[in-house]
Amino acid sequence: MLVVNKSAGLLTVPGRGEDKADCLISRVQQIYSDALIVHRLDMETSGLVLLARGTEMQGQLSKTFREREVQKSYVALVSGQLSHEVGEVELPLLVDWHNRPRQRVNMLDGKPSLTRYQLITFENDVSRVELEPITGRSHQLRLHMVAIGHPILGDTLYDGRTAERLMLHAQRLSFVHPLTGERLCLECVAEF
Repeated sequence: MLVVNKSAGLLTVPGRGEDKADCLISRVQQIYSDALIVHRLDMETSGLVLLARGTEMQGQLSKTFREREVQKSYVALVSGQLSHEVGEVELPLLVDWHNRPRQRVNMLDGKPSLTRYQLITFENDVSRVELEPITGRSHQLRLHMVAIGHPILGDTLYDGRTAERLMLHAQRLSFVHPLTGERLCLECVAEF
């Protein structure tokens, strides 16, 4: 397996059209031709991405993600001061078909989603928070922070305050190696 630090603004996999062919997996496959995707990060999000070397490892790692045996931690800068230093956001999410790629909260048809958060620091009307997605829905962290009134800075899709980029970084992955049984804790500190 490989773990890489994806930069903000880089797709994880190719998008539609020739202008979206440059992506993390194509760059990695130039060096490791057997590298395969296990999970993704939004284009605007930076941080750790786990890649498999070969289809057997891809299947095992994908199962680990699917069964929620991977603990993920993100750091984000959000607008305003959180009313609670520690909390959870549990709101069901559904694709907003008329405004794709946007997602939306939908209490009737949405898929269950849960995010835990913890305040790290607060300064100049900006909170640095650690976010732990228990589920892995598209745009989950972004929507959940908007829903509690604290959009992630630089989130142009969900009305975040202006910043040079989306201030969201996948900083930690922890899981049991499917072959050795060893617990791995991988970490990459955010640049912001």
